[in-house]
Amino acid sequence: MSTLKFSGNHSAYYLELKSKVEAYFAEHKIEMHGDSRNVIKSIVLLSAFLTCYILLVFAIVPGWWAAPICVLFGIVTAGIGFNIMHDGGHGSLSANPTLNKLAALSLNLLGGSSFFWNIKHNVIHHTYTNIDDHDDDILIEPFFRMTKAQKKIGIHRWQYLYWPLAYGTMYLAWVFILDFKKYFSRQIGQRDNIKLPLRMHIGFWLTKILYVLFYVVLPLQFHSITAFLIGFGIYTFTTGLIISVVFQLAHAVEEVNFIIPAADQHHLDTDWATHQLRTTANFATGNRIVSWFTGGLNHQVEHHLFPRISHVHYGAISPIVREVSSRHGLPYYEAPSVRHAILSHVRFLRRMGR
Repeated sequence: MSTLKFSGNHSAYYLELKSKVEAYFAEHKIEMHGDSRNVIKSIVLLSAFLTCYILLVFAIVPGWWAAPICVLFGIVTAGIGFNIMHDGGHGSLSANPTLNKLAALSLNLLGGSSFFWNIKHNVIHHTYTNIDDHDDDILIEPFFRMTKAQKKIGIHRWQYLYWPLAYGTMYLAWVFILDFKKYFSRQIGQRDNIKLPLRMHIGFWLTKILYVLFYVVLPLQFHSITAFLIGFGIYTFTTGLIISVVFQLAHAVEEVNFIIPAADQHHLDTDWATHQLRTTANFATGNRIVSWFTGGLNHQVEHHLFPRISHVHYGAISPIVREVSSRHGLPYYEAPSVRHAILSHVRFLRRMGR
């Protein structure tokens, strides 16, 4: 269990920012959770998911014509993760806690463990963002070196070139390797001895068994092994690449900070809110398509400061965050486009591989 503590959670900056954001919602008489926009988007994504699944699994689309449907299936799967599962997991999708829990469980529909995701993401990543040996999201050794404290090996010299191929494997690795590693080790980052209630044990194994049945066994009843492997490979690669890229553009670019605490260090010299500003970055916030598809994860700064506010409001509160941060002399990192953010990420990977 990590013993790292921030210098404070209620800095003058965050108290002012929180007050101004709350005033915005009060002035406009709107709630912080999702609204009809979330409902419409969820219906669109789930309908597209079911349509792609039926078309592909039951061989309704013949031969190589199925390839673009596999790509679309991967895009939609990532979209469900960004918009339904993620908001539900943070309790921001709806005012109804039950609906939020059901939305969070959509990760299990996609083969992942919502239980481990909650610990990995909500508890650890949103607290110890970009802190070496704590934030599990940057512990992707040996394939990548993300901080100067991580051991450098020969292949890291080329990580700025092979990242698309490696990121494309992340979805499969999540479902079939990383979840099992957490399950058997009971450890995520510095958090160890994780206790699993009986219902979580059952849920974990049921999720994995059902995933294999519906994503592997059933398709093989209608397709040859070769056709299945090609289609499943295209689908999972697309999903993994998109999910990984969106995360990396928000946390692993040139401007953001990576914290390397000493082994005996127990206190950080910044408060929690300032730490979030230094370790997150926005990208392409002016692009409506990117904002719609990523579920506001391109507004990563706003998300980390206010994870329980639905992403549909991030565009509105962004000017408030920017203005208050500037007045307090704090950073507000943002890339103007996806292209700029990707290039920054590539330069970051190259620097860390040298």
